[in-house]
Amino acid sequence: MNKELIVDSNAQEVVIALVEDKQLVELHREKNNTMHSVGDVFLGRVKKLMPGLNAAFIEVGAEKEGFLHYLDVGPQFASLNRFTQCAINGDRAQTDIQKYKNREETPKNAKISSVLKQNQSLLVQVTKEPISTKGPRLSAEISFPGRYLVLVPFSNKVSISQKIKNPEERSRLKSLIQSIRPHNFGVIIRTVAEGRSVADLDADMTALTKKWAHIERQLLHAKAPMKVCSELDKAVSILRDFLNNDFNHIATNDQQLFDEIQAYILRIAPEKKDIVKLYKGKEPIFDHYGISKQIKSSFGKVVNLRHNGAYIVVEHTEAMHVIDVNSGHRMNADQSQESNALQVNLDAALEVARQVRLRDMGGIIIVDFIDQREAANRKTLFDAMVKAMEKDPSKHTVLPPTKFGLIQITRQRFRPQTQVKVLETCPTCGGTGEVKPSICLTDEIDKQVDYLIKDTNARQFTVVVHPYVYAYMRGNWRWAQRNWWRRYHRWIRLKSYDSLNFLEYRFYDKNGEQIQL
Repeated sequence: MNKELIVDSNAQEVVIALVEDKQLVELHREKNNTMHSVGDVFLGRVKKLMPGLNAAFIEVGAEKEGFLHYLDVGPQFASLNRFTQCAINGDRAQTDIQKYKNREETPKNAKISSVLKQNQSLLVQVTKEPISTKGPRLSAEISFPGRYLVLVPFSNKVSISQKIKNPEERSRLKSLIQSIRPHNFGVIIRTVAEGRSVADLDADMTALTKKWAHIERQLLHAKAPMKVCSELDKAVSILRDFLNNDFNHIATNDQQLFDEIQAYILRIAPEKKDIVKLYKGKEPIFDHYGISKQIKSSFGKVVNLRHNGAYIVVEHTEAMHVIDVNSGHRMNADQSQESNALQVNLDAALEVARQVRLRDMGGIIIVDFIDQREAANRKTLFDAMVKAMEKDPSKHTVLPPTKFGLIQITRQRFRPQTQVKVLETCPTCGGTGEVKPSICLTDEIDKQVDYLIKDTNARQFTVVVHPYVYAYMRGNWRWAQRNWWRRYHRWIRLKSYDSLNFLEYRFYDKNGEQIQL
């Protein structure tokens, strides 16, 4: 499998597209003013205790207070809390974690009021971003994920991923980590650490302990609420979790992001440094790599399957997501109705798994497949659905189909659902439903070209239009450009962008900057 990461950076946000075998499977949007990303660490203040929920609302600077349940306080909370209070009071003698004497673990079953009080300052980490009217979900069990390890302060336990099966490798990794692990730091060894050398693991450990050292410095004389540590850049965090031998291309149009990604690749996988490219083309990076078209075809209410006629309908409600599978007019005369239904269902299972991951659906997802009368076919469909969902990194459960052909999926989500508006508002009427005659579009473009040349004395510029309009204007041996040549004795470039609306057009100067008319 070939994997590509395409990163589009602009003034408002960074959009990251993960592509597997030329097919878009994940789309992440990171606003440049995002303050509460998963993994960020805050010094918060207890705003309100809720004994009935056995939880507390914590002020961390978000529009809504964060939610901290007692089960997310963690067994090391007493040690972490004492350390935090000493740091806030400026007691440097008590803020060296490696010399710190841990306190007794917090009981698993107790009341929130036994560990927290009103207006208390505490260190918390965002585990789920603010969604809709809800504030961020928080945890007081701080951890720092790296490429090969996860570091857990105030713990001395070493755990190994269950996916590492070889007993000798498990023993080797545990011995290595025990030899390099600083005191009072617990470690979880990730699956990708299998077969790695002590130098790789030590480099990852050093980077993670530096994060904690940064928090120690930030906490001195700090006042809540404030952010004390940020998670990695989104593009880099995706690389940390997904980078493997299947990755063969990473492209971004931003110099700073290019430098950050390349530096990270050089640190964790120097043999792959050449896969990082800085895109300098004049057309949008998502248009160049075919992402814009995939976004528009994948986020609508109706999504067509690979076979002609079959499609799925995606509906979102307050309580759940519902996906309906339809065969349309697809029919193979050489097969029975049951065989045709099974083929459509198997194709739909692959697309459903992609849609769930692409839109980052969370909670309950109900998929209404075409009814299968034979139990063997229902079993085949269920196995295919489970296999298709295996690529999804989020925690999920797929339940067997009911007698009505419904398959239920539950999926954990950490960020707001990805939504992309694919229905375009008419650029001419602004949504009123009344537009100028489309046949006059080329006349409008001609007037703007005339204005640029005669009134602004523009020397070199490019006209950019929708692909359909481009095809029309390029017909009959480039009639539009030939007319401009005869009229102005100047060759004017004509290009198309997939991201434009049907009747939208733009002008760009020779430096690729848009000309505002």
